[in-house]
Amino acid sequence: MLSNRRTALLLATAIAPMLWGTTYLVTTELLPPQRPLLAAFLRALPAGLLLVAITRVLPRGSWWWRSLVLGTLNIGAFFALLFVGAYRLPGGVAATVGAIQPLVVALLSTGLLRQRLSLRTVLTAIFGVVGVGLLVLRATARLDTWGVMAALGGAVVMAFGVVLSKRWTSPAPLLATTGWQLVAGGLVLLPVTLLVEGALPAFTLQNIAGYSYLAVIGSAVAYALWFRGLRELAPTEVTFLGLLSPVVATALGWLVLDQHLTALQALGGLVVLAALVAAQLRPRRPSDESLPQRVGDGVRTVPELEPAGHVVEDVLDRPLRV
Repeated sequence: MLSNRRTALLLATAIAPMLWGTTYLVTTELLPPQRPLLAAFLRALPAGLLLVAITRVLPRGSWWWRSLVLGTLNIGAFFALLFVGAYRLPGGVAATVGAIQPLVVALLSTGLLRQRLSLRTVLTAIFGVVGVGLLVLRATARLDTWGVMAALGGAVVMAFGVVLSKRWTSPAPLLATTGWQLVAGGLVLLPVTLLVEGALPAFTLQNIAGYSYLAVIGSAVAYALWFRGLRELAPTEVTFLGLLSPVVATALGWLVLDQHLTALQALGGLVVLAALVAAQLRPRRPSDESLPQRVGDGVRTVPELEPAGHVVEDVLDRPLRV
């Protein structure tokens, strides 16, 4: 069962990947072509500086290097690898490879956070990958070795960032911590952007509007909601919500760009949503209730027989050895 507070947290956190799902539409319609790293840099650094200016809180002690590590994993390295994968692979392949992130987070959580890995989590993660594949893959998609490695690397580095964000809980306000990571990630991206893509181009008002949306809404707002969810919820619960991003991107392509939506894509969307719901279900707690049974002159209790559905739940939620 989901408590009201936990449900509210999940819904608020889910807004983040839904906002990230609008990135493709904004990029293709408002931003200059062939400048993905520039988009990543302008999405991160201005948003981070804005949050730092609002909170006026700087890191202290170990949080200088921790912010750099988390910002590199969650923002800088992730964005760079994400865009390399997106450029070298068809979008559907990159999204499908990236969908393994929930499984990577679950595996890392067993070692770094001492959280148990259940059969339910593994199966749900597999169904999530299958659902995203049905949603975005095309029969003509071709694989590129470096592109696949970049997409895998992006999923792994952000998975590390998600788990470490849970392990390292900052005493500073949420917006300040979010700002530190965005600034760190933006600074990591700056030399890479200049080296690969060169100097800044001339911007149109349309470009400025697109970059402003990505910085304020796609980063400052979205990452604040994302990191708030990581503070309050289990990392596996949060990372499964990331599967909403390709769902929203596909829906916007259909609604706004008049792209064709097939029955197979619709099925994939339903599979993804089912995986999301299954990932948020908590294991049923063992009941203390028992049935009295008279034996001779005394009374002893025997466990109440479990319904078949509960037996299945117990098997799915049993910890796996990794």
